[in-house]
Amino acid sequence: MTEYYPRDIADAVSSALENMPVVVLTGMRQTGKTTFLKSEPYLKDRIYVSFDDFSQLDSAKRDPDGFLDRDRPVTIDEAQKCPEIFSAIKRIVDRKRIPGRFLLSGSANFSILKSITESLAGRAVYLTIHPFNRREINKRSASEPFLKKFFMNRDLPSKETGKPLRPDEITRGGMPTVCLKQIKDPDIWFRGYEQTYLERDVRELSQVGNLLALRSLMRLASLRTGQLLSPSQLGRDAKMNAATTSRYISIFEASLLITLIPPYLGNRSSRVIKSSKLYFSDSGLAGHLAGIGPAMSLKDDPMYGALFETYVAQNLSSILSSRWQDAGLYFWSIQGRNEVDFVIEAGKSCMALELKSGSRWQERDLAGLKAFLNTTPHCKAAILCHNGEHSVKLGENLWAIPANLVLS
Repeated sequence: MTEYYPRDIADAVSSALENMPVVVLTGMRQTGKTTFLKSEPYLKDRIYVSFDDFSQLDSAKRDPDGFLDRDRPVTIDEAQKCPEIFSAIKRIVDRKRIPGRFLLSGSANFSILKSITESLAGRAVYLTIHPFNRREINKRSASEPFLKKFFMNRDLPSKETGKPLRPDEITRGGMPTVCLKQIKDPDIWFRGYEQTYLERDVRELSQVGNLLALRSLMRLASLRTGQLLSPSQLGRDAKMNAATTSRYISIFEASLLITLIPPYLGNRSSRVIKSSKLYFSDSGLAGHLAGIGPAMSLKDDPMYGALFETYVAQNLSSILSSRWQDAGLYFWSIQGRNEVDFVIEAGKSCMALELKSGSRWQERDLAGLKAFLNTTPHCKAAILCHNGEHSVKLGENLWAIPANLVLS
């Protein structure tokens, strides 16, 4: 039996079940949703149903109300495969609102969100399970995330923890089968994932006539992970018009293949009209699509910095959405002058992180952080997140901290 690795999202799901009648857990394919639903201890007393089972799916389609008439709370995996179920859930919840009555999961974010919007608005809460982060891989999800604690008290641990991030950690990413080394050849797994995504998930999301063009755009996007999103430039390289490019990017985002991180600006409303940065949701998949496999030497590859940044981004996204839900993730850039890779905002305060994929840094590597501190009085901490082993305080509200600690 495969060993179960506890997930950071567990507490958030438990809290949601105590308060809302319907909880929806979604995420990109193969991030461990089914394993979580079957293995998490506090979910084991629930009735588990999967619509990957044709007999269960057929029964639900024929009589959704009767199918849901159970004496215990119900967990439904791949719920989006039976749209009829959502109206039935709405009727049951409206008759009697019982917290935790239904726990739904699905891979196709667009499909399941569309059903929630139409049938379950005000009755459901939505959570995302990300690829494995380092805390989960190292079985440290029970502890409070370092960044959240540091944001509150700015105390460093008395002892250094862990070792620098290895290149193979970055090229493996966080997909459970690959990062937990359950398969000998990750390249074979990633090829199968790519094919399944294009031929199954995309067709469920939208009518796409030219899968070859979509594959080409997906590979070109992987080469731009960690960069500002420019649909027009991406479309030119892919030989697509702007409308088709934007539509395909929306499909990537809806299926959680990519994450778009908005800019951090003084005017909150202007964040939505400025260019976002594009990140693949898994650095291993991004590396595969860019032609870099786990067996290759990443350290000397031109993509190393971008994949390092992507790996940090996926870890931060996972930690914030699971354990720090009132915090938002952004980046900061003053065109032609200074930039900071990530800004975490919580309440009226924020924290800045600049990445350095190597273990050493120079004074110029601190320029963006210092500029951000000078222009942002409510910034509580500016961190140079490097791939070394030691933490150093560099000035007022300015630190250099190893990536292994930042992501712990």
